[in-house]
Amino acid sequence: MSRWLKSGPVGEELSRRDFLKICTIVTATLGLPYTMVGKIEAAVKSKQRPPVIWLHFQECTGCTETLLRVSKPDVGKLILELISLDYHETLMAAAGHQAEEVLTQMVSKNEGKYICVVEGSVPLKEGGIYCKIGGKKAVDILKEVGGRSKAIVAVGNCASFGGVQSVDPNPTGATGVYKIIKDKPVINIPGCPPNAYNILSTLMYVLTFSKIPKLDKYNRPKFAYGRLIHSHCPRRAHFDSGRFAEKFGDEGHRQGWCLYKLGCKGPVTYANCPTTNFNEEDVWPISIGHPCVGCTEPKVGFHIPVMERVQPLEITPPAGYPPIKTKEGKVSAGGIALASGAVGAALGAAAMAASKLPDKEDEES
Repeated sequence: MSRWLKSGPVGEELSRRDFLKICTIVTATLGLPYTMVGKIEAAVKSKQRPPVIWLHFQECTGCTETLLRVSKPDVGKLILELISLDYHETLMAAAGHQAEEVLTQMVSKNEGKYICVVEGSVPLKEGGIYCKIGGKKAVDILKEVGGRSKAIVAVGNCASFGGVQSVDPNPTGATGVYKIIKDKPVINIPGCPPNAYNILSTLMYVLTFSKIPKLDKYNRPKFAYGRLIHSHCPRRAHFDSGRFAEKFGDEGHRQGWCLYKLGCKGPVTYANCPTTNFNEEDVWPISIGHPCVGCTEPKVGFHIPVMERVQPLEITPPAGYPPIKTKEGKVSAGGIALASGAVGAALGAAAMAASKLPDKEDEES
């Protein structure tokens, strides 16, 4: 059995079946035909192990935790062998001056070759004094380490767009990586936390094809963030038929009806949450009765005040919501859809069309 089928830290083997299962899931996540599974497998088994330096700034370490805790199959173990993880403050044994020496050595040794993964937002106010590691400001570490990398992968909403720390009044001036680093490719993998398969698939794509995947205008891989959650939502039929939960715990909520009126951001959020499940279980906010909060978007999830998010949309619709026909037949942002059958489907299609974000290429043109 190849060393690539071995686990990392605990010494248990990743079975051939689970290994191929991961390759198949990654192929499907990337939107590639089944015939590409073999190519993905070959890339993983190759001796190419791109060096990775993983930085932590203003965050909760939840992105790392979600990656390591995926167990069906064990993605955490595979990814630790897929890449050469040379620096990661949470996982490495070294600490203090020893850890900083490792970082300096790895940057010098692999300059222009390594992938810099960033977890957490970067504070900029007052010169960036709100986050320091080893006496250095986060923004300076990012510019030094990220600036000497081959490419940067911003993992989580914090590193991608600033996260909860950047909510008004944003006391630390928290911001996403791509607004600071302009001369290197920056791939955003937003989410709170992001799906581990989106992280793995992005790294697998780079390893397999020696290039970054196609990105949207927010630098997100289109294979994972190319369609609205609303498009594949398991509650979509209730939306089309006008069946909505009015408040948490009511009959509609218990019956699994649409959560639109409870503040669901699915109609304006681009992510593959409905089709690429966490831990291969159907467990994510909407499936357990909580509205989508838009954690993969830069201006939806954390950037709407909490009290506004929990209000029914007919009272305080978030900015940017698509127009939906109301009970009185009028059209208003964040209104209530009460149509059924084909009419409801048409309204749903109109909602998605109205909220469609332009591709990166469209925006640039």
